[in-house]
Amino acid sequence: MNIIIKIINSIYQFLWGDLITIPLPGGSSLGLSLLVIILIPSGIYFTVRTRFLPFRFFPEMLKISMEKKISFQKGSISGMQALIISTATRVGMGNLVGVVAAISLGGAGAVFWMWVTALLGSSTAFVEATLAQLYKEKDPLYGGYRGGPAYYIHHLFIKKDSRRKHSVIAMLFALSGLICWCGISQVIGNSVSSAFENAFQIPPRYTTMLLVVIAAVIVLRKNATVRVLNIVVPIMAGLYFLITIIIILLNAGQLPSVFQRIFSEAFGLRQVAAGGFGAVIMNGAKRGLFSNEAGSGSAPCAAAAADISHPAKEGLLQALGVFIDTIVICSCSAMIMLLTPIDLTQGLSGMDLLQTAMHYHLGAFGVTFIAVILWLFSFSTFIGILFYARPNIAYLFGDNWLSQTLYKLLALVMLFIGGLAAYTFVWDLGDIGIGLMTIFNMISLFPLSRQALDSLKDYEEKRPC
Repeated sequence: MNIIIKIINSIYQFLWGDLITIPLPGGSSLGLSLLVIILIPSGIYFTVRTRFLPFRFFPEMLKISMEKKISFQKGSISGMQALIISTATRVGMGNLVGVVAAISLGGAGAVFWMWVTALLGSSTAFVEATLAQLYKEKDPLYGGYRGGPAYYIHHLFIKKDSRRKHSVIAMLFALSGLICWCGISQVIGNSVSSAFENAFQIPPRYTTMLLVVIAAVIVLRKNATVRVLNIVVPIMAGLYFLITIIIILLNAGQLPSVFQRIFSEAFGLRQVAAGGFGAVIMNGAKRGLFSNEAGSGSAPCAAAAADISHPAKEGLLQALGVFIDTIVICSCSAMIMLLTPIDLTQGLSGMDLLQTAMHYHLGAFGVTFIAVILWLFSFSTFIGILFYARPNIAYLFGDNWLSQTLYKLLALVMLFIGGLAAYTFVWDLGDIGIGLMTIFNMISLFPLSRQALDSLKDYEEKRPC
């Protein structure tokens, strides 16, 4: 067992640890992990190739999100429903405690670099979602469509007339995804039970049992996932945004100093002297990458299921999803933190820090609210990742209900185990899974990106002025 844990830790360090260290003025250093080295330059490249898509097409993204579903395929979902599913999985524990950790370690300046990472990630999200649409297939089990990186990777490496049914890289992507989502299931269980124990003194076993039962009722039904997320996601995101607006209005006088602090610390005027400039950049960048998941290949699993009039439309919607996740939801958590007196939160971390900040702003209601909203964020993430798992299970094991159901049961078991105890090495499996997914996905994005760019050009030419 110790050998397995050591192997997992070694792979984790290779993917997320500092692969290259760049010395900076003032004794600071900038540590670059393999994932940062891959995703940041890729985001810059796709942003340039799409001619700064996040800025040019933002009004168009909002316009597309308002379109009504027009579908002739039974069991299909709309582009907006696909966006809701991907938002459900993007918006989770990382938007709450993860942002708090980034600010704790990197200061207020980390927020700026989180924003930059999101803007760059939007273009990457566009490319992978558009490719998912271009290579989607009809889903014989659930109805509608299915697809994602496993499917466009397959078409990259396997010729149409080949007898081979699977691509090795596509299989590795699908397997990495299933490992990742199992690890995340345990993190979700532990996060929810810990938050409810802190807020309401409810023993973890009761919270966990209720969570697993409700999740089982939804995920073991054929097509309940989309209907549930259509209700839960807008409510939870809307409530969190509303509460943040209330907190901002109550502390409006502090806003100029908060933004001044974000921008001044972002460029390390104080941090360079203190030797902490690298921490400012990397904590913001890593949090942005991990939160919005652009480039990891997760969201395209939902994007492929959309029945939409043009592939580029779904790409634009998923680019909007990155904006919603990081620029909106993560910024909400940042504002809650930065509008709280530093002396109240000093020495605290994680959920304790966030709950203390909420108690300062809204009293006992704030503590209760953040526990409930974490439950909703985590619960919707669990439902969403099982939607992601569908096409990957089908790619690996074929179209059968047995493999689909067995994976759901495995995820429910992991959810239950995580609620009762935290196993760090299993949590690392989730990080390893998403890291490997990113590598296998990015291998295919560059050679296939021409098709996504052509689709964008075609959409620009055809859309009404």
